[in-house]
Amino acid sequence: MELAIGFVIAFAIAVTGVGAGTITAPLLILFLHVPIELSVGTALAYSAIVKMIVVPVQIWRKQVVYRVVGWMLLGGLPGVILGVVLFHRVVRNGQQNILYVALGSIIIVSSAWHLYQNLRPPTTSRVRKTHPAWIAALMLPIGTEVGFSSSGAGALGTLALLSLTPLEASQVVGTDLVFGLCLSLVGGGMHVFSGSDDSSLLFQLLLGGFFGAVVGS
Repeated sequence: MELAIGFVIAFAIAVTGVGAGTITAPLLILFLHVPIELSVGTALAYSAIVKMIVVPVQIWRKQVVYRVVGWMLLGGLPGVILGVVLFHRVVRNGQQNILYVALGSIIIVSSAWHLYQNLRPPTTSRVRKTHPAWIAALMLPIGTEVGFSSSGAGALGTLALLSLTPLEASQVVGTDLVFGLCLSLVGGGMHVFSGSDDSSLLFQLLLGGFFGAVVGS
């Protein structure tokens, strides 16, 4: 089961840029019954390692817009650090229900957005210019969500790029993957350092994830 979950998630990340936290943590909780205080850290660590495999392919294909990544990280990095700090404060206080609400909310939001994207009539209108200040500002709460629940970098980051930049779809995927990698490295590292992960489970997920990342890329 762990190998299959790892493969499916890595494949989704490679193809769409979405899925690392939004899919991983819920699957660990629902199917493997991993406590949420371990699921978040494990999901972020898994996301970081899988994206380290996928991102070089995006860079080689020249699908990463680095100036946009920089604007995203201006807000995203402080946000993810804040999110991890809030996460551990909630766990120490025994308020895990807050974590379930946060994770459930981001899943609902991202699912509704994808449904809207698939059902809305096609349009040829595009954003004409990039909005750096708005991008940096929006990445602060998105980064906080990533550190707090492991979710948001892919789904919400993609939504922000589509709304605030003229990037092509392939550039949105590549740029958001690099952004997600940076957040996962920082947030996942903080969670692992504090012991909020399951190392043996992470290894099993990565066995399947390696092949999923290669196939999807």
